[in-house]
Amino acid sequence: MLENETETNRLTKSALLLLPVLALAYYIAFIPHQNYLYPIHIDDWIHYANAQAIMTAGSTTYPDPLGSSRLLNISSNLEVGFQLFWGIFHQISGIPWLVIFRFFPGIILMLTVLATYIFGRRLGFGWEAAFFAALLPTTIGILGPAFLVPVALGLFFVALSLFIAFHFRGIWSYFTIFIFTCFLLAIHAPSGVCLVLILLPYILLNLKGDARHGLALLAAIAVPFLVPFPWIFKMLLPTALNLVKPQTIPTFIDFPQVIRTYGYIPFSLSLLGTFWLAVEGGKKYYGLVLGLLALLMMLVTYFTFHYGLEIMYSRGLMFMMLLAGIVAGAGLMAVRKFSPRIGMPVLKAHLGNFLCLVLVGLTLWFAIPMRQSTNYYHLIDDADYQAFLWVKDNVDSGYQKAVLDPAKALPFTVITGKKVYTWVFTEPKAADIQVTRFLKQGCIDTNFLRQNGISLVYTTLGVTNPELVEVSENIYLLQGSPQPK
Repeated sequence: MLENETETNRLTKSALLLLPVLALAYYIAFIPHQNYLYPIHIDDWIHYANAQAIMTAGSTTYPDPLGSSRLLNISSNLEVGFQLFWGIFHQISGIPWLVIFRFFPGIILMLTVLATYIFGRRLGFGWEAAFFAALLPTTIGILGPAFLVPVALGLFFVALSLFIAFHFRGIWSYFTIFIFTCFLLAIHAPSGVCLVLILLPYILLNLKGDARHGLALLAAIAVPFLVPFPWIFKMLLPTALNLVKPQTIPTFIDFPQVIRTYGYIPFSLSLLGTFWLAVEGGKKYYGLVLGLLALLMMLVTYFTFHYGLEIMYSRGLMFMMLLAGIVAGAGLMAVRKFSPRIGMPVLKAHLGNFLCLVLVGLTLWFAIPMRQSTNYYHLIDDADYQAFLWVKDNVDSGYQKAVLDPAKALPFTVITGKKVYTWVFTEPKAADIQVTRFLKQGCIDTNFLRQNGISLVYTTLGVTNPELVEVSENIYLLQGSPQPK
């Protein structure tokens, strides 16, 4: 009876510690959305566009929502599972898209933190691992939990898969990991590959002494690459060949800068946690450490020797930080349990807790201002959004193609459903430069409009072309085209 009461008190205390960590996670993911109502990263808008187009088409083929006139097949879209998931969720729930993109990144990070907690709790450092998972950063280059992107959802399923693989045996646990791996490949193949890299050392350790468990786990994560998605299987050989070719390092993703962004304290505690787990020993501890080392080896090989895949490098950084945070949780637990052999009894009893609180406080002291000061671009503002809504509600379907600032063109086509002449993704194309020049010159070149089938112009720079009629603020229609509703 006394043991049950002690266990209940321990679980209650652990849950009370988890609640502020979950609140912290939601706040960290919500920081970019506090004063902005719309999707932030261009990847958000791309997923918004595709999800909307797929659900509207209701078919395995759908019109390209990003400007071209071709039909797309879901088999050519490697992130279709993510877009289909949110499209179905949007239709079933009735929650507006803008609400989903603003508030659900925080909910997903909370779920990731919760999954990390239940994984770490069985190993003795649940809330400590959850604390560092809550501080996962988001940047324009590597993305992260503040955006509604596949890698953010992938973090949750990787943490949950670790919990099942490390702590459960049986057909249902292996089947669940199989389903999770299939889902990761459907929403974001790099997330599925990262899960394999993380679990593979633990699987190999189990082949000696518990071969049945190891082989079952291996089958659960390997079969999805071979059977459910034939197009994934076809990509294996070309992808393997690319591994032996030197690659160009993306200039916008600096490995050492990522370490500074996540924080020196978490990475220092990760080193301590690695040492503690290695000393304690056991398949689970060794598997966790070796999983982290496998990710680090992949990232360092790409960054130092330029061999690997850019997408695995840029997205693998998030999973590396998740694993580093979990191992840092082990390091923080080691600090919390530290008790000097000599000194006053009160010092021996409470020094570890005091040092733990100091480290948590210092981590928050540095991390929160850094997360708050991170710069994020905004593709549109409130005036743009209201103008795009006006176009959607008032401009006849005959006006099918528009030209506007290429940086705003993607949100325009998502909101209005109309085509655009060009939109910019990363680096400006020749067409983007041409449009920028056209707008700066007052849209005077009517031949450019007619030759490209453009009948609508949106610009805040002013128009000097008499053949463009302003029908609402900053919205111009080309004469000789259908009139607005």
